[in-house]
Amino acid sequence: MSVTLKQLAASLGLSPTTVSRALNGFPEVNAATRKRVEDAAARANYHPNTRAKSLATGRAQAIAHVIPVSTSHEIVNPVFADFIAGAGETYARNGYEMILRVVNDDDETQAYRDLLARGSVDGVMVHGPRTFDPRIKLLTELGLPFLVHGRTSGVNTPYSWLDINNQRSFHRATQFLCDFGHRRIALINGLQDMDFAARRRNGYLQALEGAGIAPDPALIRHAEMTEPYGYRAAQEMIQLTEPPTAFLASSMIVAYGIRRGLSDLGLKLGRDISVITHDDELSYLPNDGDVPMFTATRSSVREAGRRAANMLLQLVGQPGTGPLTELMETTLVLGASTGPVRNCA
Repeated sequence: MSVTLKQLAASLGLSPTTVSRALNGFPEVNAATRKRVEDAAARANYHPNTRAKSLATGRAQAIAHVIPVSTSHEIVNPVFADFIAGAGETYARNGYEMILRVVNDDDETQAYRDLLARGSVDGVMVHGPRTFDPRIKLLTELGLPFLVHGRTSGVNTPYSWLDINNQRSFHRATQFLCDFGHRRIALINGLQDMDFAARRRNGYLQALEGAGIAPDPALIRHAEMTEPYGYRAAQEMIQLTEPPTAFLASSMIVAYGIRRGLSDLGLKLGRDISVITHDDELSYLPNDGDVPMFTATRSSVREAGRRAANMLLQLVGQPGTGPLTELMETTLVLGASTGPVRNCA
């Protein structure tokens, strides 16, 4: 039997207004009360009446995620899937629907305009920001609440975002390898115009400069982050006159490709070659165990989805709030894939 808001409130000895505000993330409800309400709602399997809530608030009770066809592979990417799972938990808990819209690249601008004109969503989550991303200006002009998962370096106007500290993360990883004596460190990065890739490259270059190492363009690659890309990069770079002794990979998927490429050449991670990867604590591609397979700069993309969705719902529920920003730090997790530079003498 379903539980109503009034029944849930009565069981807690709270007013329906307080319970509603707690479930919708209003800041005037203290953290302890919000947690108590959320736990009780979960136990009672309480779900808000979305239609009634929409009529009461004048909102669509929906958030859009617009995915261009050229990046529609993101839908089956475990990073995207985990982010969506985290965001979806937050939307559902607050009585919101999530709308995924896949559009042709040339139609993306019109898709945002249509969403606003139809009043079919209350806000938009923006994925995969580039260093110069016109979507920020467009959505700001449209006045549609939005939050960017990531940042865009080429935009100076304020906007709301949640990101990880990519530059510091890759600076620390590169410095860690330098401290192990590595001087030929390869960076197998994401697409060059993606903002996260630019920040990771900057961190890598700064760490090399701090160690007195001149960067070698032959050891830096940018491409779509796939397993075959990692495999080809490892196979080709090992054939260089001065091959790398260590690799930095921008994703676990790429790291698995590097591992396969090195294994096919008879090289063992942590002994012959070191590898550090960025690891998003993926549900379907874990890097765990007593000793993880990879040394990794770790962050939880599912948690990022939860936090980003909460921030976006705050922008929706409290017009005029913002911009809201959050920079999440990564942790360096030691695994079996790194060790001192091998002495070949």
